[in-house]
Amino acid sequence: MERMTRRNFVTQSIAAGAAATAVAGPVAAAQDRPATTGKTKIIGISGSPRAGKTTATSLRACLQAAAEVSPKIETELIELAGMRINGNLAAGIPLEPGEKDDFPTLIPKLKDPNVRGIIIGTPVYFSNMTALCKAFLDRCIALYKDNCALGNKVAGVLAVGGSRNGGQEVTIQSVQSSLYCQKMIVVGNGEPGPRNGARIWSGIEGGVSKDEYGMSAAKSLGRRVAELALQLGGSTG
Repeated sequence: MERMTRRNFVTQSIAAGAAATAVAGPVAAAQDRPATTGKTKIIGISGSPRAGKTTATSLRACLQAAAEVSPKIETELIELAGMRINGNLAAGIPLEPGEKDDFPTLIPKLKDPNVRGIIIGTPVYFSNMTALCKAFLDRCIALYKDNCALGNKVAGVLAVGGSRNGGQEVTIQSVQSSLYCQKMIVVGNGEPGPRNGARIWSGIEGGVSKDEYGMSAAKSLGRRVAELALQLGGSTG
């Protein structure tokens, strides 16, 4: 049996992503082809292990603001919660027999040429991203090896912490470091009050939707990503 190396695994991951699209059948294959509507797509990826919670809520506000920039913008929220994404595979460590791997199903969405912007959201765990978010970013090595498939897509980051200053900024910077390596165009949240990303406070009474500062930053980030994605795509509105 051929020894599994990191390079071998990356090659197999790319092939697995293509195979996943083919197995899905003609309908899925047609959906994965570039759209003819001229739309610019922005996707939000929630790295929270809990579906539908504060990170997802924050990303929805971010994506809604992005969609309001232009009728040419389409958005989609992808929650990693419940998915099996083994970060060890990025190091060439194979799956255990019978172990499930959901990452290949994400590859067609990430590589879609209509996707011009990606916004990553994560809760703050001990001043850093979640293990699920890190595993996702590590597995994106397959896209890096695939001719930098994420290159020149616009990227933004938001982080949700239990206190106003609960490690959100360093968490954002940690995620951004991975995105820089993918040759993405990483942006902050722009005006008002430009910052490196959107910092959300989940501990406020009433939840993140009551965090006016954080929601303002999330919306600003969504607009910033959408505006630049349109400009890079040759459209301004």
